[in-house]
Amino acid sequence: MRIGIPKETYKGERRIALAPAGVDTLVKSGHSVFIETNAGLESHFTDENYRRVGANIVYSPEEVYQRAEMIVKIAPLSETEADLLQDEQIIFSFLHLAVGKKNIIEKLLAKKNIAIAYELIEKGEHLPILQSMSEIAGQLAVQEGERFLCSDIPNSRGILMGGITGVAPAAVVIVGAGVVGLSAARAAYARGAHVIVLDKDLRRLRRIETDISNNITTVAANPYTIARGAKFADLLIGAVQLKAEKTPHLITEEMVKTMKKGAVIVDVSIDQGGCVETSRPTSISDPIFMQHNVIHYCVPNMPALVSRTATYGLTNASIEYVLEIADNGLSNALLGDPGLAKGVCTYNGFCSNENIAEAFNIEFRRLHIFSNN
Repeated sequence: MRIGIPKETYKGERRIALAPAGVDTLVKSGHSVFIETNAGLESHFTDENYRRVGANIVYSPEEVYQRAEMIVKIAPLSETEADLLQDEQIIFSFLHLAVGKKNIIEKLLAKKNIAIAYELIEKGEHLPILQSMSEIAGQLAVQEGERFLCSDIPNSRGILMGGITGVAPAAVVIVGAGVVGLSAARAAYARGAHVIVLDKDLRRLRRIETDISNNITTVAANPYTIARGAKFADLLIGAVQLKAEKTPHLITEEMVKTMKKGAVIVDVSIDQGGCVETSRPTSISDPIFMQHNVIHYCVPNMPALVSRTATYGLTNASIEYVLEIADNGLSNALLGDPGLAKGVCTYNGFCSNENIAEAFNIEFRRLHIFSNN
């Protein structure tokens, strides 16, 4: 199969879809890989690194899209990238179509593209590709939140995360105890913070206590407890995720108004619309804004801050699926792996994800696949 890896165009995106080790795996299995020049440079992978493992370096995004049967990338499609897609081409990426523009999905349908979303692929009870980025995002939520609590940030709280003898540590309140919440709780607890985690799933809260420490306060989430947590927080981390749906605003604007002056919100859910009513997407180059005297940090692609680590993590999680499709063909790969099939959002000109179809009021058709053996 011919696989194309374009340079990412999303503002501040520094990752590349596959590290050289992933490309090496594909080439040794007999596949051709076309990589846009300098696509890996901001993850410290040079064109020469990719040439050494057998990749073909091309010099325009148009050539990548025209030569490939499958495009492998990271950031959701821009309108320009959607225009570059060829008819019936496979696109394998984070897509977040439920919170995207309707004309993007209309272009995918018109070209009969097979759009496979990393964030929807399942393995057992897990979302394996999303999980790799969520682990990073949880740690970064604490790291970045801690940075914006410091006094060099205008109107900040000016407090130390772990406190000192005789001075209380920062209160870190995490809404959501999934992979992001677990990773954030572990990082905040290690920094010496007073950590409180809220979730409506008691099994997840028990995992926080058993996997990290029972010194972390766990609270059943409801509007009352979330409101109390927001008021208490020095750093509030929104770590809520619903599969293929826009995230509900569990932290309302009224709750934000009650927060401490200079408190920090890190809304990790912003790539799915955000779980804080006052959130709006920001960028790595301009990551914060102030509203109601509260610092908001809402960067959708936080893992790009650690692009090399993130590229390795993404490669480790995604390469088996890329290889599965390339080795066996799309139909056989989807038939053989129901978890991979759940990632398919558009197929043969129809929307095959019910939540996305409902969000845009377009026709939904259940995925029907036939073996090409």
